[in-house]
Amino acid sequence: MKRIALLGECMIELNGAPFGAMVQAYGGDSLNTAVYLSRCTKGQVGVEYVSALGTDAISDGMISRWQEEGVGTELVLRDSTRQPGLYLIQLDEQGERTFLYWRNQSAARCMMQHANFSKVEAALANVDMVYLSGISLAILPAEDRIRLVDMLVKLSQQGVEIAFDSNYRPALWQNADEARECYRQILALTDLALVTNDDEQNLWGDSDEEQTLVRLQAAGVKKAVVKMGAQGNHYNDFVAGTRQTIPTTPVETVVDTTSAGDSFNAGFLAGYLQGKGAEQCSRQGHQLAGIVIQHKGAIIPKQATDAIDFA
Repeated sequence: MKRIALLGECMIELNGAPFGAMVQAYGGDSLNTAVYLSRCTKGQVGVEYVSALGTDAISDGMISRWQEEGVGTELVLRDSTRQPGLYLIQLDEQGERTFLYWRNQSAARCMMQHANFSKVEAALANVDMVYLSGISLAILPAEDRIRLVDMLVKLSQQGVEIAFDSNYRPALWQNADEARECYRQILALTDLALVTNDDEQNLWGDSDEEQTLVRLQAAGVKKAVVKMGAQGNHYNDFVAGTRQTIPTTPVETVVDTTSAGDSFNAGFLAGYLQGKGAEQCSRQGHQLAGIVIQHKGAIIPKQATDAIDFA
């Protein structure tokens, strides 16, 4: 059985209208992917989450719920001096979202400074893949990003695959140059890049997906998925010299796009980690994302995804 460790931050989620009714849940890009990956592989892939939480009741509740989802929490550190971050989702009539964040002092932001992070680092040498995102990088202080890159270099040399979702959020970086420099270091180590067309245009100024693919190959990426929303996705294996374009079935009623990319990644990785071909992996990603965007919130009710089995 393959094992994957997903690194990042999970926050308290508030979903609703300001000064109106709010639903409290939790979410975060890498955690969303971890939950959906666990759901759709049903124990056939070992899913571990790497992060830090507080020792408060909400942190305890998160841990309990992740375990109920089948996500391993042995690599989630606990910090008695900090708490989880918080974000508010606001939706427009088309289901597109905007966010407000309160996360500067979150436990996850300081995870690499935790006294026990060295134990986490040692444990990562025993997984098949480490997954992280641009948000995983952006929340860390600059000196911790350097340590993270050094850790990923060692893991890559030991044969651990690195998967990276660029997931660019300008508000989390001092400027675009800082983000680009950090991304360059990660892309040079990346075995599987999972990027979104809009993010690549915003950060790099790419005119189209062709320019994105050329740039990713030049950066050292071995395989790349470019997500194109309702147009499907492109998949390039730069080592084998192959390319595929996989369409998706449009969803008529989009309620909330919050976890569209995260759930696609989960469906794709579910196939990838079980040795399936790129077309099947992509179709799994589209199927899962198509269900998720018809519900509100980052993590939709489990019964909505129970029928999916990508094992």
